[in-house]
Amino acid sequence: MWLLALFDLPVTDKKSRRNYARFRRGLIDDGFMMLQFSVYGRPCPNDDNVRVHTERVKSMLPPEGEVRLLALTEMQYARMEIFLGKDLQETEKEPDQLEFY
Repeated sequence: MWLLALFDLPVTDKKSRRNYARFRRGLIDDGFMMLQFSVYGRPCPNDDNVRVHTERVKSMLPPEGEVRLLALTEMQYARMEIFLGKDLQETEKEPDQLEFY
């Protein structure tokens, strides 16, 4: 599964820019990768893990702005079409799961 964080946060003054940077850094520290400027995503192995990361994002929400979280299955995510100019690109692949013996 993939958990996407889509956000529009104000950056009109020093305090709001600091809040934006803190939120963005929190996403990165939690394993999210930038897909577009205000769209970050991370793979999650199951629904329970999606809930864990959803709660983490909720705990770092800035006081202003809009944040949306969207969970997608691997199949839904893989159906996304990505274009850079007119060139079609491949979607990011979910990492292989670690196996412990």
